[in-house]
Amino acid sequence: MNALVLALVATAGLCLAFAGIFCLARKIDNYGIVDVAWSYAFAAVALFYAFAAAGTPSRRALIGTMAVLWSLRLGTHLYRRVMGHHPVEDGRYVQLRRDWAADFGPRMFRFFQMQAVSVVLLALPFLFAVVNPAPALHPLEIAGAVLWLLALGCESLADAQLAAFKRDAANKGKVCAVGLWAYSRHPNYFFEWLVWVAYFVFACASPWGWIAILSPAVILYLLLRVTGIPLTEQQSVRSKGDAYRAYQRTVSPFVPWFPKRPARSA
Repeated sequence: MNALVLALVATAGLCLAFAGIFCLARKIDNYGIVDVAWSYAFAAVALFYAFAAAGTPSRRALIGTMAVLWSLRLGTHLYRRVMGHHPVEDGRYVQLRRDWAADFGPRMFRFFQMQAVSVVLLALPFLFAVVNPAPALHPLEIAGAVLWLLALGCESLADAQLAAFKRDAANKGKVCAVGLWAYSRHPNYFFEWLVWVAYFVFACASPWGWIAILSPAVILYLLLRVTGIPLTEQQSVRSKGDAYRAYQRTVSPFVPWFPKRPARSA
């Protein structure tokens, strides 16, 4: 299959899959599972591209492995978080219920379909890579793989530090400002974005791969302006109040940097 056919087939399949996920979300009354489905969907798309494309097998195997490992790690992390609190729904979706109360069902269905389409658009680096016929790996592909490994490791570390902080009963109601969280209010988001930068670098070795800049650009916009930092911080202020406001005044919102004064659990 050529790149266009691959993308169209992936889009059709994901739209059907997310329609099914929407029905499941309605049944269990927890729309937070769309985050889990979105994360796992990249593994499905990457595997489909890797097996159906006609590019160099070693390159298809490498980018496919990178995409699947990232997807499974993030999806499993979100599954544990979402289902660990079920039937309590993530605060972002509770707020959407309020905001979309007049026509919640149709708007949420469209939201799920938008998630399906977003997977295909964001997976452009995978698509460009798997159709690349060049026989040998390019230095950009090697650099992308190294950056991916670093970013994924740091994201996993940030998630582990936050989980360990929450497990300690003495920290109930406090703000996590330990480890990477002392240098960024959202180190998990920053390193997640860096994963997408790595995919873009990898794709730049392929013909037309520069178009994949769309992926890290969109992810950055979503994290900074839409569903990432804004909603997360609103929820944190609601739940932790002045303690979180103090954290906001001292610690970088995104890019890890030295705090204005030594950060501590508030």
